Amino acid sequence: MTDVTSAGGYLCSSCLVMEENMFSIENQDIAMTFEDLRAVLPGRVLLPGDEGFAAAARPWLLTVDQPVSAVVLADNAEDVAAVVNYARRAGVPVLAQPTGHGAAGGADDAILLRTGGLDGVEIDAERRVARVGAGARWGEVQVAAAAHGLTGLAGSNPAVGVTGYTLGGGMSWFSRKYGWASDAVRAFEIVDADGAAARVTADSDPDLFWALRGGGGDFAVLTALEFDLFPASSMYGGRIVWPGDRTRAVFESFREITEDAPDELSIWFHRLQFPDAPPMVALDIAYLGADADGQALLPELDRIGGAVVDKRGIMSTADIGAITAEPTDPAPALGRTELLVDLGDAVLKTLLDEPVAPLVNIQIRHLGGALATRPEAGARGPIDEQYLLYVLGLGLPHLADAVTARRAELVGAIGAHISGKKPLTFLSSEESATAAFDDVTLARLREIKRARDPRGVFRSNFPVLG
Repeated sequence: MTDVTSAGGYLCSSCLVMEENMFSIENQDIAMTFEDLRAVLPGRVLLPGDEGFAAAARPWLLTVDQPVSAVVLADNAEDVAAVVNYARRAGVPVLAQPTGHGAAGGADDAILLRTGGLDGVEIDAERRVARVGAGARWGEVQVAAAAHGLTGLAGSNPAVGVTGYTLGGGMSWFSRKYGWASDAVRAFEIVDADGAAARVTADSDPDLFWALRGGGGDFAVLTALEFDLFPASSMYGGRIVWPGDRTRAVFESFREITEDAPDELSIWFHRLQFPDAPPMVALDIAYLGADADGQALLPELDRIGGAVVDKRGIMSTADIGAITAEPTDPAPALGRTELLVDLGDAVLKTLLDEPVAPLVNIQIRHLGGALATRPEAGARGPIDEQYLLYVLGLGLPHLADAVTARRAELVGAIGAHISGKKPLTFLSSEESATAAFDDVTLARLREIKRARDPRGVFRSNFPVLG
């Protein structure tokens, strides 16, 4: 893995030379050749028409278009500073993406900065702290942490990058116990809009630290971050699948379990309809504790009967991605998320009784715990809603219109039972940051954006000024 120890250090001499001498282009047309940047970063600046450009510009979410002007592959913090300095003088925005999982479009004419090469992972087991580069993925972090009996606040997919996930808050299997992933951050290593490297903590820069803890990537480019790890020698988890005719029984068990579940237990309900397959219903379970204790919490599930798959068991936190077995390769997906204020009869009739197709999944996640009660530590504050609805369909050309219409139908039918707000990392590409924050939080984020990036050097997936 690439060493990221230089992320908080000085700028290279070539960067300084570029800063002083190479920019006489402020008023040039934006369709430039980027030759000056290519001279500083040979072989790592890709332009339309270059071999490898299309693949490098493509986000993980294949339903999102990214018509960027250039892609830059960064290996270290000095590369990041070179790109930011160039972009500021040229008047071209920078969009930083390690993996592109959170891509939302709005990338026209930007420089797409790929930070996947900054992928170092360091574990300080004694302090229970991880320091990871901007390109590290959760699967890598979980493997390294599990070797010491520790875990990060990872989500369900090991291919997701730590950086974008955490900047947007980061909802983990373990968030009911420990809160948002952004709550666990101790320090960010960044390049700011002036091209300067800095280490940001609650003491060094409280406003920027607050904004980066859940406010998104609109304020700086991250080169590394440091966050707390938590003890977890093992966990109990897995997926259970039943035929679709058990939907009501499975949901009633889900609702009963979540009414008084301990914070160590997270459980998700799914109605599944894969192409050319019969309807199915499933529960995903993650419990931070022993096998026997996990089983003792879930006797209702064994009484349902008829399960066709039951993968529950003791597992390492390094294998957490096996619970849902989500795709790790780029996919054409169309999702939508809403926070549910209740699970009333109208909600259940719509979500349980109507057909899933042309969607492939109607999912309800249990929230609560520390997500609701932990004091605000950053821009991603607590949420009161106890359940999250996520609906997903395939964005293939012959299905996309029907999937989009079905999503809108479902949301329209339960409109009185949703809050209208949602986590930043769950926004769909057609939504904006206004759906993720209350008015006070959004106003503060906008004030920090104007102060720290007055020329708009950085363009995040969901800009706070958009």
